[in-house]
Amino acid sequence: MQQRARVTAADIARLAGVGRAAVSNWRKRYDSFPAPVGGTAASPQFDLDEVEKWLAGQGKLAEVAAEDRLWRALLAAAGDPSEALAVAGDHLRGVPLLPYENLRPDLDSLTAHHGHRKVFADLWQRFADLPGQRAVTTPDTLADLMVTLAGVRGRTVFDPACGTGRLLRAAIGGGATEVYGQDNDPAATRLAKLWLAVDDLAGHIHTGDSLRHDGFTGRTFGAVVANLPFGLTNWGHEDLGYDRRWEFGVPPRTEPELAWVQHALAHLEPGGRAVLLMPPSAAGRRAGRRIRAELLRRSAIQAIVALPAGAAAPHAVGLHLWILDRDTPASAVLLIDATALDVNASTAKIVEAVETGAGLAQAVPVIDLLDEEVDLTPSRHTPASDSGHNSAITVQESQQRLAELIDSIRDLMPNLSPEADPSGPLPAVAVGDLIRAGHLQLLGPVRAASADTDPIPDRPVLTSDDVLHGRPASGHTDLRIAPVIPLRPGDVVVPVLAPRLTARVIGDNTAVLGRGLHLLRCDPDTLDPWFLAGHLRTSANERQAGGSSATLRFDVRRAQVPRIPLAEQARHGAMFRALQQFDDALRAAAELSGALIRHAADGLAAGLIQAEAEKL
Repeated sequence: MQQRARVTAADIARLAGVGRAAVSNWRKRYDSFPAPVGGTAASPQFDLDEVEKWLAGQGKLAEVAAEDRLWRALLAAAGDPSEALAVAGDHLRGVPLLPYENLRPDLDSLTAHHGHRKVFADLWQRFADLPGQRAVTTPDTLADLMVTLAGVRGRTVFDPACGTGRLLRAAIGGGATEVYGQDNDPAATRLAKLWLAVDDLAGHIHTGDSLRHDGFTGRTFGAVVANLPFGLTNWGHEDLGYDRRWEFGVPPRTEPELAWVQHALAHLEPGGRAVLLMPPSAAGRRAGRRIRAELLRRSAIQAIVALPAGAAAPHAVGLHLWILDRDTPASAVLLIDATALDVNASTAKIVEAVETGAGLAQAVPVIDLLDEEVDLTPSRHTPASDSGHNSAITVQESQQRLAELIDSIRDLMPNLSPEADPSGPLPAVAVGDLIRAGHLQLLGPVRAASADTDPIPDRPVLTSDDVLHGRPASGHTDLRIAPVIPLRPGDVVVPVLAPRLTARVIGDNTAVLGRGLHLLRCDPDTLDPWFLAGHLRTSANERQAGGSSATLRFDVRRAQVPRIPLAEQARHGAMFRALQQFDDALRAAAELSGALIRHAADGLAAGLIQAEAEKL
């Protein structure tokens, strides 16, 4: 018996054309909403037929698209996304037939209406949209940038680490005539081969380890593009010591990326170009300096682009693009630092810099790079004059902002005075008791979720560091956490692990709760959030809620706050809010003064600013 098709909450939101939060609200508000039939508590799965009937009954959906229904049925039958897509692709080619007889009529009906290529493309898109695939494939924006820089139009293209063929698909879209790839993952190369066969494209996909068992020995191509595997020390160093591909030097065991660079160059025909996605460490590690020097001497490196963080996984790291060329003599290398740009807005500026050598590009003479370190990191070769010019402008702006901040700090300083007749400590109540009484709700901490968990909605994630440093939410939206808890104005957040007990009051609803944070949500009729946050930060509560190590684990339920009426809480809260505003202004002034000193030093070194003699 075939398993019935299932959908996640994210699928339901997409089918109904609403946000993920709407689906969560439906589950809470309507007892008739279908119960989960599988999955996990963090990512429940629902029966597609039941969901469709419920949505239609509520007037929220006319009909589920046939492609969505078929894809979900294939997933349920195959159990593995790669297998589901593969068996559908085999059927569309005619051999072998789909093993799930009950689904054949649906697949054949779609094919009759849309054609086998359109149906396969639709199923592929649903496969590519799965969270697990988005985490391991090259994002569309970056893939298009790489094939543009490689100049693939009218050329043959090779990807030595092709996976399911994402970069090769971009190359076909960019005008490549034939595409070739190799990967050691049989499930991935099966799909890449199917894509070529279904779309009747020229090329070949080989399964195997590209470095140990090159499937294209002696073949050269007009362009090479690759999102390389990083940090694999077991790449075959012991077996490949005398390989003819190492014309620029035998790669040390700790430099697998430089083995891939030489593998790409060995397959590049004269006049061709290779564009490789590399970890930033490959540009500066000492172990690879001799090979980098030889690549420079022989003009193999044309440009290195430092990408913004978040351009591809791992998203916390700003990766590099290495642009290689076999036979174009060059006395300089273009070093392009795009790390300060927005990920999605950087493409046009990077293409302009590479093609024209203007804009972001710095043409650094090869002789200047051939020092003891041979460090090719773009940010380390920014001319002093450029940074000095920018610093001269920034110094003027920073001086004015700092003067305004200093004036505001004087006004923000609270007027605190000791009580003339102190009445002693106020009666207290534990936070745990407030939670049990319903005056306070404790949420979190959230945890890391598996790759198949639905992604966070397009909102920033508040992290522990954000709370400790008093800054806005800075976490990436591609993180996967469970459960997803949107923050509301008035929520109080407390880091679980921190050097000191810190509580912050949330001022807007733009972010979601990150890992390692407790969220306290007050009943506004009985508890003031600023009062709560202020009293949580007392020395007594830090001892009461914390442990004895240098970085404390805080159990906020053990903290205590005064038991006083709401009106008195509001007066305390107003004082704590004023103190917080004063502290925020001091932090901003300290940060701005540090930046001012750095920019002033750059400007002075470049001779673009000067100190007024009478103020020295």
